[in-house]
Amino acid sequence: MRESGPKDRDVNGNLCILGIESTAHTFSASVVTEKEGILSDVKDVYLPPEGSGIHPTEASNHHSAVAARVIKEALVASGKNGQDLDAVAYAMGPGLGPCLRVGAVSARALALALGKPLVPVNHAIGHIELGCMLTGATSPLVLLISGGHTMVVSCSSRMWRVLGETLDLTLGQLLDQLGRYVGYSSPCGRRIEEAASRSNRYLRLPYTVKGNDVSFSGLLTAAKRLVDDGEPFEDVCFSVQESAFATTVEVTERALAFTGNKEVMVVGGVAANKRLAEMLSVMVQRHSARLSVVPIRYSGDCGAQIAWTGLLAYGAGITVPVGESIIRQSWRLDTVPLPWRTSA
Repeated sequence: MRESGPKDRDVNGNLCILGIESTAHTFSASVVTEKEGILSDVKDVYLPPEGSGIHPTEASNHHSAVAARVIKEALVASGKNGQDLDAVAYAMGPGLGPCLRVGAVSARALALALGKPLVPVNHAIGHIELGCMLTGATSPLVLLISGGHTMVVSCSSRMWRVLGETLDLTLGQLLDQLGRYVGYSSPCGRRIEEAASRSNRYLRLPYTVKGNDVSFSGLLTAAKRLVDDGEPFEDVCFSVQESAFATTVEVTERALAFTGNKEVMVVGGVAANKRLAEMLSVMVQRHSARLSVVPIRYSGDCGAQIAWTGLLAYGAGITVPVGESIIRQSWRLDTVPLPWRTSA
């Protein structure tokens, strides 16, 4: 990865980037510009069989089959052609290796064919930076909650610093594994939320906070036991949400009190859950802070998060030679410099 200083804008002062997301079940491509923002966001999602999670090889085969079509549709929908692009961005990681490789190969091929620079993007930072663009948050305390992440972060010295995180399962994994236990296929968050909305009966479950970190494995085990004991699934879902969200809100509130921040932003796939937003809203009001939740359309994995963050990175001079465009299955966001965040 190379950092060569800010890039010159085109004659209109308007960078145009195509971004490719392929970290897990979603293959997506998006075109964004500095001035217009998101011009297109096209995706195709791999759906595993009922009761199953994401099989990396099968998901990567899906991505390979749809990649060319999705990229072409993103360009057509944006009204741009390949030569209008200033660079091609791709999700370098973290994620599932076979899935990441499809996105990386697609981005390399497109960059070589068009003679455009290649920009690597951290998927988690993509969620955050897109959230900031869409909500208007500038330097918020961020709750990142998805199938791959559960952490509270704040920006300091041009890097996102982790103030709390899960010690085992992510919040998204908790919901997915509970759903798969009763026969749903991943992702299960929406179906768990729907079931929970039909109950208000709380069943006692473990509540685990360790320092400013959370743990969900014991909660999942106890919830499965309730299912086996014949408790109504709606009651189990309601109880799991109340317990898991309460722990998440607690560590977020502790981080908010520590930083004194007046902005809290929620991003990632689980940000779409309305009950969690309600609980966070009550919490931030106690601190006279503002809550921003990424729009549901962009809460899950999408090409726009890669394209927008790629635009920021490319504008700061970050590119990678095609021969060095590796993937990184494990790539923590708190190891990635953010040269575009000049005020943080």
